[in-house]
Amino acid sequence: MQALTMQASAPPVSAPVAHAFNLRLLVGILGVLLAAITSGINGRVGAIALIDVRGSLGLSVDDGSWLTVIYSAFELAAMPLSAWFAGTFSFRRFHLVVMGVFAGIALMLPAVQSWPWLLALRGLQGFFGGLLIPVLMAAALRFFPLSLRLYGLSLYALTATFSPNLAAWLSALWIDTLHMPSLIYLQVVPLAVLSMIGVAWGIPQDPVRLERFGQINLLGLVTGTVGLVLAAIVLGQGERLDWWHSPFIRTAACVAVPMLAVFLVSEWFHPLPFMRLQLLRRRNLGLGFAIFVCLLIVLLSGSLLPSDYLIERWHFRAQYIDAIGLQLALPQLILGPAVSFLLYKQWVDARKVFALGLAAIAMACFLGSQITSEWMVAEFTFVQALHAIGQPMAVVSMLFLATSVVQPMEGPFVSGIINMLRALGTLIGSTLVTRLLISREHFHNHALVDQLGRSAAPVDEPMAHLAHAIGEQALVLSIADLFRLLGAAALVLIPAVLCLQRMRPPVILKSNS
Repeated sequence: MQALTMQASAPPVSAPVAHAFNLRLLVGILGVLLAAITSGINGRVGAIALIDVRGSLGLSVDDGSWLTVIYSAFELAAMPLSAWFAGTFSFRRFHLVVMGVFAGIALMLPAVQSWPWLLALRGLQGFFGGLLIPVLMAAALRFFPLSLRLYGLSLYALTATFSPNLAAWLSALWIDTLHMPSLIYLQVVPLAVLSMIGVAWGIPQDPVRLERFGQINLLGLVTGTVGLVLAAIVLGQGERLDWWHSPFIRTAACVAVPMLAVFLVSEWFHPLPFMRLQLLRRRNLGLGFAIFVCLLIVLLSGSLLPSDYLIERWHFRAQYIDAIGLQLALPQLILGPAVSFLLYKQWVDARKVFALGLAAIAMACFLGSQITSEWMVAEFTFVQALHAIGQPMAVVSMLFLATSVVQPMEGPFVSGIINMLRALGTLIGSTLVTRLLISREHFHNHALVDQLGRSAAPVDEPMAHLAHAIGEQALVLSIADLFRLLGAAALVLIPAVLCLQRMRPPVILKSNS
């Protein structure tokens, strides 16, 4: 009862100070975009280059795997908190301090030779990187006028479609072309400097509101951080540690679940939460964000599956598969704004654009399911082209449909929710796809061995060659199965998308002058 009274007496959210949109403000927003992209690239390049990092430090596979998991875990934990702290310390000061710490840690990392210190610093950098990404959406909703807001949302979409797919090329550039592994960490420094210059010059200084700390949800801060970190560790290390057969995974999961439950309940009833969960009652937010999580899993068919196949089948390093990522990343710079331009037309239904994007992704998946053991990078070109077209149609349309029911003062609350779901959905998707790949590969391996055993034809191949051929075909068949499954999932999402409320773009009045 006390909690309900607490919610009812929650202070109204004050409207943010309005600022005229001009070149200076645009430069500041581009600085925020650069920071978000830099953060996304930093985590992904570190994961792709993990084998080289392990080699330079003499780490085992088990020890090395923690570097990626810890970064992702603390990045996830920071995302719900970002917009709240940005509103407390002021958007401009918060960004400059967080970006400075993020770059400072990057300067330290190449000199670290101790695994525990490297693990601690990567976790800390992941936390500050996670603070950078959500403020981009908050900035787009706050600073862009209605006539340009969709273009601002297309900038945010780049963090989901552009930066992750650029990482393979950058990893290959630093390690295989320039032979400078230290750039895995140092690559963020010049980008951070540019970002800080843009933000310092372009973003106006808001009042600092330290009095908000008197209303901070301390219970949610502790339980949410611990729960999200442990949940990410369970998802990231579950497969390697054999899931529930591992006492560590069981313990982590048993702590994470109640922690997250307490976090969500405290957020629901707190007068000044990090995320306003009541907003999910709105159809386009609740249903839209559920679709978004599923979409993130489907999008792995354009990045994870081709890369896994090329690495396992041909033992390619990043320099040989970077074209897979570039074919997805580079078109987003044009197609994202192009989709925004289309959605501003009054006759365009964003739900149908979203559905067409899902159909293009599904078609890409079904084409990918025709994979054979002879496929190399070139054979994925048309598959990736369909993905490059479908992804911005789906992501930008989803952002438009969801944020059209959000007021500018609610932007920070929505930003925390969607970014937490984005990070969590990517982790869940990677874990699910990996588990299904292993399961299907074992199934096909046993089926092929059984089929060979039932065959009356004599086998002249040496056993080693035969085992290799069976493993190769099992891999191809399992990749094809996952393409079909993710393609079907994309089609299943279409009816759900059409159930969203139609939102019309703002009418842009032209001046008579």
